[in-house]
Amino acid sequence: METILRALFLLTSLYFVLVNGQVYDVLDFGAKGDGTSDDSEINGKIVAPINKSAWSNYKKLIWIDFTDIIGLAINGSGTIDGRGSSFWKPFLTASRRPTQLHFERCDNLSIIGITSLNSPKNHISISQSNNVYISRIKLFAPEDSPNTDGIDISRSSVVNIVDTMIGTGDDCVALNNGSVNININRMNCGPGHGISVGSLGRDGEKSTVENVLVTNCTFNRTDNGARIKTWPNGKGYAKNIIFKGIKLIEAKNPIIINQKYVDKGRLNVEKSAVAISNVTFRDISGTSRGDEIVKLDCSEVTYCKDIVLEQIDISTSDGNKPLFECSNVYGKSSNASAVQGCFAK
Repeated sequence: METILRALFLLTSLYFVLVNGQVYDVLDFGAKGDGTSDDSEINGKIVAPINKSAWSNYKKLIWIDFTDIIGLAINGSGTIDGRGSSFWKPFLTASRRPTQLHFERCDNLSIIGITSLNSPKNHISISQSNNVYISRIKLFAPEDSPNTDGIDISRSSVVNIVDTMIGTGDDCVALNNGSVNININRMNCGPGHGISVGSLGRDGEKSTVENVLVTNCTFNRTDNGARIKTWPNGKGYAKNIIFKGIKLIEAKNPIIINQKYVDKGRLNVEKSAVAISNVTFRDISGTSRGDEIVKLDCSEVTYCKDIVLEQIDISTSDGNKPLFECSNVYGKSSNASAVQGCFAK
């Protein structure tokens, strides 16, 4: 019973911190674990080893890990600094760099107020967790830091992310396989790669994402805005996705669906695709660094279906005419004829 109480009530990010192969017990740092005292606030600073050579086991791929904890609450104004530059500079692949904060099978999870800096890879990963609330957090890494996603979500449902600031070298939020009932509201994203559904279907796997609502968010000088990306020859679906109330400040690729996403090389033969349907882009306005403000590059195998473009008011920073590039898309728009040309007859 004592072990269970510690898991439920200590709730600080020092409990399973792996540094130099050691496990630190917060009882040694003043936590009570008595079910009454508040042991859940992070108000100081947690700092990783100064470079990767000081990590005895960084290939474990997780720095701070919480697993199988119900009702975990992490609160406070403290900072977690992963000092990830020694991992970025040698261009180590993502598979050789640790995630900063990992939560697995943590239902009824809340993360409020903390700041994460300079993660070696993604800042926060949420996996196999239900009923998650994330609010007022800040996640920052340099614009050129590789694979430093803000929040990665997979095989999780009912995740609410509100009033957050994320500026990284990759996706502010990446919604991966098994993300269901996701609500992202009032996020300031930038720099980074925007908010992405995917990538999905890599190496022919079956991936599913559904019921995603992204509202009242700002993309500030991001490489992408609202994005869905799937690999050729994948299986599954991405459906019931809404991006609305989006403000763009010199974002590049504001609206993009890439159903032929391949990061290395191209596939010669496409036999299947992750089906994309019922996607709405509504009330999206601001400025784009590029001239191509809408790019919907869909698969000839499945097409993108029931795609809606409404109230799209995006101008280009250089004053050129906005461009729309679309292929294999069925849908509708309330905008001018230039947008209507996106859709297959």
